[in-house]
Amino acid sequence: MSRIVIIGGHGKISRILTSQLVENGDEVVSVFRNADHSSEISALGAEPVVCDIETASVDDLVPILTGADAVVFAAGAGPNSGAERKHTVDYEGSVKSMKAAERAGVKRFVQVSAMGIDGEVDTSDDVWAAYVAAKRNADIELKKTSLDWTILRPGALTDDEPTGLVTLATETERGSIPRADVASLIAAALTFPETAGFTWEAISGETPIPAAIAAAVAAG
Repeated sequence: MSRIVIIGGHGKISRILTSQLVENGDEVVSVFRNADHSSEISALGAEPVVCDIETASVDDLVPILTGADAVVFAAGAGPNSGAERKHTVDYEGSVKSMKAAERAGVKRFVQVSAMGIDGEVDTSDDVWAAYVAAKRNADIELKKTSLDWTILRPGALTDDEPTGLVTLATETERGSIPRADVASLIAAALTFPETAGFTWEAISGETPIPAAIAAAVAAG
């Protein structure tokens, strides 16, 4: 049994992941900002912790992460937020979480990022440009840490039923993927320590998730 802290615990992917991890026998600590969601998170079998990653300090996060085996950063400002919150949540929230993990002695860190953020950016859309910059820079900062990190960059997210079949590679073509399959990829990454040090894009495909991860690791 592992103790796993999920930052951004009320998001759709995070709630699915929580259920998967609890079913697997893991202990889940779910961190989210709205206290009204506490009963919903408790019903999933997780320990709810109300903490606003946007305003919290590294010092605030360290005791939450202490004793964990892994941290999953899945927080995001959301589609209706402005450019400033892309920076304060998606970038600063991630950086604070990774610094707190290092101070708390947690080595394993899985980050949910976004596809295509290393390429050219449409700067005519300030919010989109801020989102891409926040995700890209958060990934860059994570790679500088001493953590055993894995970065997952899913394609367009859907609420379709999971297939358990994906395409996973350093770079894939554009595509979509059900949130439930992203959750399963995170759970699998947590299960296989050899996924540390990899950045992968992920879309729906034809390969079962365990085999896709094994092939991606083997590909280097």
